Amino acid sequence: MSKAELPNLPYQPTIRLKDFEGPLDLLLHLIRQSKMDIYDIPIAEITKQYMDYLAESQRHRLEIAGDYFVMAATLMSIKSRMLLPKPPVEEDEPEEEADPRQELVDQLLEYQRYKEAAKRLKGKEEQRSQEYTRQAAQPPTGLVHEQVAPGVSLDQLQAAFEKVLRRHIAQEPVTTTVTAEPITVAERMNYVKKKVDHAVRFEDLFEDDRSRDNLVTTFMAILELCRHAVIRLSQADLFGPLIVLPGPKRKDDENG
Repeated sequence: MSKAELPNLPYQPTIRLKDFEGPLDLLLHLIRQSKMDIYDIPIAEITKQYMDYLAESQRHRLEIAGDYFVMAATLMSIKSRMLLPKPPVEEDEPEEEADPRQELVDQLLEYQRYKEAAKRLKGKEEQRSQEYTRQAAQPPTGLVHEQVAPGVSLDQLQAAFEKVLRRHIAQEPVTTTVTAEPITVAERMNYVKKKVDHAVRFEDLFEDDRSRDNLVTTFMAILELCRHAVIRLSQADLFGPLIVLPGPKRKDDENG
């Protein structure tokens, strides 16, 4: 249609204005579009552009919030104050008259800072949404009995593993890249059997693990080997370290 006024029909829809988040957002858009200096806004020009935008929006029956008209009144007031003649200043008196635009400039700068901060936070949110945080896996229920080896209970074994896990968490970097590491329980079982050809400390079986998933996989491999008596656990002192030894079925396993 031409620029003529749209007919006021009862069924004509009213469209809500969604291009801008508020009058300050609209002003920033006009300033950037016209490549104006935000610290030295040509108030007459920006007021004309702002009023033209509101008039065009009303012509297309866009619903405009009251804040936009409050800003229009503010711009007109600033424009009027800048057009008023300045009173004569004596030579020995410093000129202390404030710039009528200063308050508006301060509001625009503050809004611009908040908008840029929101943009950065939005970028961080999108980046975080592409990351996956996995909770620590628990051994399957029923995988081991309450007594995993003579003299060593499941609680003692779990406490020893938690100690290994805490040490790993304290040493891992703040940020890590999550990658797929195809290490299976069967592979870790072979590793543990080769490692335990003599008495070794429980925590030494986790030396080459670089991720929490690998720690859990090694722990499950130890449980499975204990269940089949391929290895056994011992603890000389009440609060001493767990010692892993070849089990009674180790030779049968090797011969098989």
